[in-house]
Amino acid sequence: MRQPIIAGNWKMNKTTSEAINFVSELKNKVIALSNTNIIIAPPYTALYPLKELSKNTSINLSSQDISIKESGAYTGEISFPMLKDCGCSYSIIGHSERRQYHNETNASCQEKCYVAMNENITPIYCIGETLEQRENDQTLTVIEDQLLTGLKDLPLTIKPFIIAYEPVWAIGTGKVATPNQAQDIHQFIRHIISTHIDTNLANKIQIIYGGSVNPKNFQSLIEEPDIDGALVGGSCLKIDSFTELITIAHNYTL
Repeated sequence: MRQPIIAGNWKMNKTTSEAINFVSELKNKVIALSNTNIIIAPPYTALYPLKELSKNTSINLSSQDISIKESGAYTGEISFPMLKDCGCSYSIIGHSERRQYHNETNASCQEKCYVAMNENITPIYCIGETLEQRENDQTLTVIEDQLLTGLKDLPLTIKPFIIAYEPVWAIGTGKVATPNQAQDIHQFIRHIISTHIDTNLANKIQIIYGGSVNPKNFQSLIEEPDIDGALVGGSCLKIDSFTELITIAHNYTL
C-alpha cells in the first residue's frame, strides 16, 4: 500500500507566531500517527522557525512555489537554496492560483519540477480542469496535456514525485468531486503514466486529491483505490479539522 499523504496548503494565512502555535499543538496531536506523511506549506515567513519545531516529527515542510533560478535579480522569487536552508523537502508546483494569477504554464511547471527534483525537493505537482473545460468534455485532454508536458524529461523513476489532482471548480468553492469522479481521474492519470512513461511508476506514484476536502467527505475519497490522500486548503488551517483528516488517513491504513 502506498503511504497516505495529508498536505496542508496554508496559502497566505497565519503570521509567524500563529504558525508556531499551530505546529506546537499539531506535533503533540499526531505523535502516534507516523504512518501518514504529514506535509504543511506555510507562508515563507514561517518556514525557518518551523524547521526546528518540526524536527524529529512526522511533519514535513513544503514551499508554496519555487524559482528555477538559484539567485539573482528576481524580485519576489524564492530559490531552492533558501528553501533547503529553511528545511523544505517538498514544493507545491503549478497550483491553479499560480497558473491563474501568475500565468504559469505546463512548460514552466516542468522547469520548476526539474529544478526541485535535481535538488532533492519533492514536487507536489498540481493539475486539474476548470468548470468550463469539464462542461465542454475537455477534462481528459487537459489532464493529459498537463501530465505529458509537466512531467517531460523528469527523473521520475529514480526520485519521488507527488501529483495532486485539484479540479479548479472545486477549490475553495465547497464543491467536491464525487468519489467516483475523483477516482476516474486518478485512474486516468495512472493510465497516462503507464502508457507514456513507466508501468511500475504508475503503480507506485502517489496521487492525492484536492478541492474543498474536509473531514466529512474525506473518508469516502481515501477509500478509492487510486487516491492516496489529500491536498487540503481551508480545513488545514484549523487544528481540529486538520488533525481529524490525518487520523482518518492513519486509520485507513490499519
